[in-house]
Formats: sequence, structure tokens, C-alpha cells
Amino acid sequence: MLVKWTRCTVVDRRGFERGQRKWAGLLGEPGFRGQGGGWSRARPHVVHLFGFWESRAFYDSFMARSHDRLAAAQAGTFKNAQVRLFEHRFDVKVGFRPQFADADVVRIAHCRVREDRVEHFTLMQEKVWNPAMAGSPGMLRGVFGEAPGPEFLVLSVWNSGAEHGKYRAERVERLALRTQIEADVASIGGDIVALEPSWTV
Repeated sequence: MLVKWTRCTVVDRRGFERGQRKWAGLLGEPGFRGQGGGWSRARPHVVHLFGFWESRAFYDSFMARSHDRLAAAQAGTFKNAQVRLFEHRFDVKVGFRPQFADADVVRIAHCRVREDRVEHFTLMQEKVWNPAMAGSPGMLRGVFGEAPGPEFLVLSVWNSGAEHGKYRAERVERLALRTQIEADVASIGGDIVALEPSWTV
């Protein structure tokens, strides 16, 4: 599965939201699995969108045929768009589905990892971070993806911002020490995204 992460800064909120509803047209596209997104909780005007495709080939075909027609409705409503593609490596918890109707927030962690630490980073994600997140009340599902760089994306879907906040306060610092994350990563960024139900496709 291919995961597409788009981040942009909105300059015309009403126009952007109107255009966002046009992406319902993705439903007929071969290989399309789902899309969702919302507003950054930390940075006003910043939007994050997540799209899921069966493979890179299906995604490339969509980009060549239909993308520009759907995107035209949002022309001029945003700036500073950054798009990144990640290959699915494994699920966080089990049975990931790109669905957002039962969720309130998505947590993004975006890590650039040192070349010689990729194996350790991936192992710690699978053996330590994953079980800790999966065992947290309110964590519904998630996905761990990889892109050349090497860079990694961890998307975790939560039923409430409060539950994610508890996990963060109680577990993250301890887990970071245990997994030696500072030795693994060259940089780490992230955000909490308040999902907009009307943007889910």
C-alpha cells in the first residue's frame, strides 16, 4: 500500500473546504483505498491530508489522468504544498484500514533516520513503540511507512485527543529513552490533526 501525505497552508478557508469536498470523485478510481485529513491543532491554517492507494502504479495512473481535474477546484486556496509518498511497511496495531469516521485525531510522526541506524529504528518501532501504542486506550489503528532518504512516517489514529494526550504524558519520554531514539533519528517532526469528517472519502 502507498501512503500519500500532503501538508499545506490554507489562504482561503471557505474556498479550500468547498474544493475539498470535490475529492469525493476519488471513489471511482482504480486502486484508491481511502482519504482523510483535517486541521493542525498547533498551527492555524495548516492542513494535513492522507491518501491511501493499493500500489504506486495505481497512484501514478491517477496522477496522469484525473488528478488535475479534481485539484482545479482548490486552485489559489492554499500555498506551500508539500507532498510525500511512503510505502507501507507494517501496521501499528493490526488490520489497518484507511477509515476515519470513528476517529477524532490523527498523530503524525515524521522521522529522518541515520543510514546506519535504520535497522535499529525499524526494530524498535515494531517491538517497543507499536505494542505500547496498540495497548493505549483510544488508539484505534495506524500505519508505519518508509520513503527513500531514509525517512519514515508513523500515522496513528485516535478516538480522542484526550486519550492521545494521556499516552503522550505517561509513556513517550520513557519509551524514547528505552529505544535510544535520539541516536537513531537525524530529525523528527510531527503534528496532531483534528479530523474533518466531511473530508473523508
